[in-house]
Amino acid sequence: MKSLIRAFVIICSFLVVSCKNNPAGEYSQAYPVLTVQSDSVRITESYSASIRGRQDIEIYPQVSGTISKLCVSEGEKVKKGKTLFVVDQVPYTAALRVAVANVHSAQAQVATAQLDYNSKKVLFREKVISEYDLSTAQNALAVAQAGLEQAKAQEINARNNLSYTEVQSPSDGIVGTLPYRAGALVGPSMQKPLTTVSDNSMMYVYFSMTENQLRALVRQYGSPDETIKQMPPVRLQLNDGTMYDADGRIESISGIINSQTGSVSIRGVFPNEKRLLFSGGIGNIILPHTEAAAVIIPQTATYEMQDKILVYKVVDGKAVATSVKVDRLNNGNDYIVRTGLQPGDTIVREGVGLLQDGMPITVQSAGL
Repeated sequence: MKSLIRAFVIICSFLVVSCKNNPAGEYSQAYPVLTVQSDSVRITESYSASIRGRQDIEIYPQVSGTISKLCVSEGEKVKKGKTLFVVDQVPYTAALRVAVANVHSAQAQVATAQLDYNSKKVLFREKVISEYDLSTAQNALAVAQAGLEQAKAQEINARNNLSYTEVQSPSDGIVGTLPYRAGALVGPSMQKPLTTVSDNSMMYVYFSMTENQLRALVRQYGSPDETIKQMPPVRLQLNDGTMYDADGRIESISGIINSQTGSVSIRGVFPNEKRLLFSGGIGNIILPHTEAAAVIIPQTATYEMQDKILVYKVVDGKAVATSVKVDRLNNGNDYIVRTGLQPGDTIVREGVGLLQDGMPITVQSAGL
């Protein structure tokens, strides 16, 4: 009996000592941690993009009339100056003939007025006519010459109108859809173009990035111009998920930030010798760049609360909730930390959903 009493006293003494060492009844659980480090890392980021031909030229007629001949087919590759359509030329040929005849008539009138003026000058020197008669003849010559110039201008206009009846391609490219056929009445005021000629030898790919993302690139390369020069080749992921087989390059960066979206428009250019890219398509630009001192943490070390991303820093054996600003990496597993953490900080790597701010923890392991 005495031995049992002695054992009971020892157990009670141990419990009393334990309570004194942990007066609040706190319980410390072990969690895996990592020490934040910075390092040079190559990052690839994806941006939604739209694909456009280098030139998408809508073709409208410059004169009115019916289409008498269709000279191309949809999807045909054409050269600059190739005739696409022919508008009925009969009325414009007749108008040109009238204009030419008017020029001849005006030339004859000028010749007659010139003869009359020359004759009047002789008579004036011999004092047969007055100065008024000479001035009248001179004015008549000037009127005839003005009429000739007007007739010549009308002839040029008529020739131009006749030439406009042959609608030609303004550049090399691919013919789009042909909604109008032979016999259709067309004119300059029509709302829908005759067709579109797209120069698809090189394709423009437009995408946008935020102001902060652009500033990060500019800081890395020094200036927007240097960014364009030194940026590595970019890739294009097509809408079906496949990668385009040729690399592109960044060609221009807009100098204007969209006030509504806070984004900047950027244009890349890709070769299209095999005509695999189509104007109007969509895809994703894969943009690689290197950050010299990037802080990378796993997504498992973070949690979200009220649209904020937080981590638990280990400070004096306790988990301290810390807000961070991050960008998501394309690997789906990691974040790059922009603010909130410094190299050397220790954070809980996993199990953050079980923690509370200020909770004591035991470090299970360290290192990245």
